[in-house]
Amino acid sequence: MKLEPLGDSAVVATLGSAIDDATLASVLSLSEAILAEGKPGVTDVVPAYVSVTAFYDPEQFSQAPGDAYGEVCRFLESCAGKAAAGAPAHRSRHVEIPVCYAGDFAPDMGVVAAHSGLTTAEVIEMHSGAEYRVHAIGFTPGFPYLGGLPERLRTPRRDTPRAHVPAGSVAIGGLQTGVYPVDSPGGWQIIGRTHTALFRPLKKPASLLRPGDTVRFTQITVEEFKAWR
Repeated sequence: MKLEPLGDSAVVATLGSAIDDATLASVLSLSEAILAEGKPGVTDVVPAYVSVTAFYDPEQFSQAPGDAYGEVCRFLESCAGKAAAGAPAHRSRHVEIPVCYAGDFAPDMGVVAAHSGLTTAEVIEMHSGAEYRVHAIGFTPGFPYLGGLPERLRTPRRDTPRAHVPAGSVAIGGLQTGVYPVDSPGGWQIIGRTHTALFRPLKKPASLLRPGDTVRFTQITVEEFKAWR
């Protein structure tokens, strides 16, 4: 584990260099261990692909000038030891997300099909037939970076990002797939849309998905999408 400062109120703990299930398991274990301690002064814990960032309030740690960083590092090392011992366990969930892969909801379906050498039907079958793992949440609130995209479907991002991508757009960007939770700019290839809300600001937690969860997409028709209220 490598510890580094992020500004004057956060420490980044890097646990690996590869985006894979083993590194994700280490990230989730450390995140859960930090949260389980309920340490006063630790204001947020943010897991990412290969790291965990712990944000803290320096005034709630050591009164010695500049020693808050060292104290937080020692705390993280203690948490890493507990995580390595196997506690606490991370509880992942499985979430199914209905997607309409047709018409105006899938403006880049032709791009993905041409790049992969597949028909539209084959792209849909392959994308909806895979199981994905949430590796990180970011970019916009609730945006899930999903690993597990079949290699045949891996398609480069658009040369020019769109200024506006509708909320619910399901897209492919390189090795990953994901869902835009809110209206935003975006450069991924859009192949469908869901009515499932991935970001619910009035709920706790606000993000539907969290790192470690598994996701499957299920195909629905345009009529089924429009009938949803």
